[in-house]
Amino acid sequence: MEYLEFELPIKELEDQLQKCAIIGQESDVDVSETCSQIEKKLKDTQKELYKNLTPWQRVQLSRHPDRPYTLDYIKAICGTSFLELHGDRSFKDDKAMLGGLGKIGDQSFMFIGQQKGFNTKTRQYRNFGMANPEGYRKALRLMKSAEKFGIPVVTFLDTPGAYPGLEAEERGQGEAIARNILEMTRLKVPIITVVIGEGASGGALGIGVGDKVFMLENTWYSVISPESCSSILWRSWEYKEQAAESLKLTASDMKKLKLVDGIIKEPLGGAHRNREKTFQSVSDTILKSFEELKKLSPADLVSERMDKYANMGVFKG
Repeated sequence: MEYLEFELPIKELEDQLQKCAIIGQESDVDVSETCSQIEKKLKDTQKELYKNLTPWQRVQLSRHPDRPYTLDYIKAICGTSFLELHGDRSFKDDKAMLGGLGKIGDQSFMFIGQQKGFNTKTRQYRNFGMANPEGYRKALRLMKSAEKFGIPVVTFLDTPGAYPGLEAEERGQGEAIARNILEMTRLKVPIITVVIGEGASGGALGIGVGDKVFMLENTWYSVISPESCSSILWRSWEYKEQAAESLKLTASDMKKLKLVDGIIKEPLGGAHRNREKTFQSVSDTILKSFEELKKLSPADLVSERMDKYANMGVFKG
């Protein structure tokens, strides 16, 4: 288990607890009372620490190297029923964007999401979760296939942004994202979106137009990352914590601004601390949302989705 800087008090107590248990096993000394005291202190420290997280600390948690990624969620939720589909039928298969058909129980879904890597080799292979235009075109192709067969769409957002390279711009990065936003607003099947990590800029919005949009507790969703915001406003990355505070990018901020529909609770310490519980919470949320959305006709679905996004940012004096 890796620890972030603000989690070091927890690491110290967990190390103490481990040493205490080892002493008890290797000697005749009764350490049960000491261990229980450390356990109590550990629980209290965890509750206190995670109860008062700053926006920047939540950003750090959303990037935790042990945090589950899109493929982890899909495999846990769908088991062996997931069939990955490849390519945009135009340029190539983008490994940063994955998608395919899978089942939760007896219900089929089209799953689409950005995928990051877990070590140097896979991070390069997945382009650090930053999709090229062909990734967004692949996502759109899969959504259109889902619409054709009446299959609901589930998207998982976890990207530091769309790939900003020259070749991506040459192949129409902006157009691909804009096209996806347009087509998603009028897709005639339910779309359920879950932010599972970083939700940065148009890179996330390119697959983020949903009838129901949820954020995991320790994720962020914003037009720009705190570091980039800091470098633009202050010409330095040193003000990233201040930027994170000002951007109102946390799940609770987004819910308060009515930009997302709900927050999915994470286990104490983050999604990586109890993966199974997190997977179950996400699966339950998807099924519950689908039960609500399947009652609507395609025309009502599109109409309500259009109204939802048209009303965002409307200010009444």
